[in-house]
Amino acid sequence: MMIDLSGKVALVTGAASAGGLGFAAAHVMARQGAALFLTDIDGDAVAARAAELRDKGFQAQAMEHDVTDEAAWDMVMEAIVAAYDRLDIGVNNAGIAVLRPMSAMTMEDWRRQLSINLDSVYLGTKAVLDQMRRQGQGGSIINMSSVAGLVGVEGTSAYAASKGGVRLFSKTVALEAAPENIRVNTVHPGMIWTDMQKVAIADNKEVFDQIIAAVPMRRMGEPADIGAMVAFLASDDAKYITGAEFIVDGGMVAQ
Repeated sequence: MMIDLSGKVALVTGAASAGGLGFAAAHVMARQGAALFLTDIDGDAVAARAAELRDKGFQAQAMEHDVTDEAAWDMVMEAIVAAYDRLDIGVNNAGIAVLRPMSAMTMEDWRRQLSINLDSVYLGTKAVLDQMRRQGQGGSIINMSSVAGLVGVEGTSAYAASKGGVRLFSKTVALEAAPENIRVNTVHPGMIWTDMQKVAIADNKEVFDQIIAAVPMRRMGEPADIGAMVAFLASDDAKYITGAEFIVDGGMVAQ
């Protein structure tokens, strides 16, 4: 099966990191024919990612974007419509992780994670859904959750709360949008070899070995593994899939 996203326009938030999940998803969708609009709080970095895609012959634009700012979402939608005249795919990928025991977490830590990881998904889903409804031709919204939104993981209380919220929020919106052929699904990555992971374990091989031992496939996933799942859910091959969660974790939560 060859995924075909020709003629579709996709928005991906949190796409500034060259080795991150957002850019991986954007890269896979671009290869399948989609025009991309990338956003991130780091405007210079996300502009560089869009330039990389254009250098490879793909359509891509970028914009600095605070995903927790409701007014900023209005500006992003206006920019997408001005650039491409439509929006078919929305990927709410932006997020952060402050990993520490609950007893060591401050209210500021809690609120920051809930704001960036969950409030932004509400704002992004609403903005994308409104645009898709105006177009009247359906669409696909993909919200990035985590295995921590499905099972308990020590040290992730606020992160897990936000990602669990993304899961059930998305299911509810999927039911509301289904009659309009607008699909809403979540992707739940496990241990993925992102830039963030590389930095975290570069000087601690013991922790790395423990992580690998906990994955039945005995290896971390690659960002492109998540990108492939996002591209599938964005495509018409997934036209009868909504309100579902897709786990990409090498078998972690099957244990």
